Amino acid sequence: MKRSHMAPHEGTSLPVRSMKVARVLASAGIAGEVRVPAESTRRAAEAASASGCDVGPMANSLVFISDDGPVLVQNSGRRKVDTTALATWRGSGKRRRATPEQVRQDTGQVIVGVAPGHPRALPTVVDEALTDYAQVWAAARVLRRVFSTTAGELLQPTGGLLLPVGR
Repeated sequence: MKRSHMAPHEGTSLPVRSMKVARVLASAGIAGEVRVPAESTRRAAEAASASGCDVGPMANSLVFISDDGPVLVQNSGRRKVDTTALATWRGSGKRRRATPEQVRQDTGQVIVGVAPGHPRALPTVVDEALTDYAQVWAAARVLRRVFSTTAGELLQPTGGLLLPVGR
């Protein structure tokens, strides 16, 4: 793994929203600090580069919608979400990606910065492919803010399920 060009939140000025995420993580026993990458994290490949890893351990936060409401999927950056598998888990109709407006309405967050379990916990699925990595990176509610964690730890603040939803 290449060296990361990030500074931990200590000594940096994090937005209030990211500080709230840091507190939620700490209260859930997640040791990873919210960090500010030097480069863009808008796309998985950019976030991976900024985090010093490949795209696999990037836990993409994707919101899907169906008739029974939204679901947050923490998916490995190396995979695409299998919406059929996701619909089977919930026993509902086909799921579609939420629009940026729906993501903001359902999570209170912007589409590329959705932090798991905060501020509104949605039903959550963590892709089992993330267990292939000792360390994964997830969004911390604001663009260019990420935190390190594990697939198992992602289940704690979300109350989520570990399922094979990527292909």
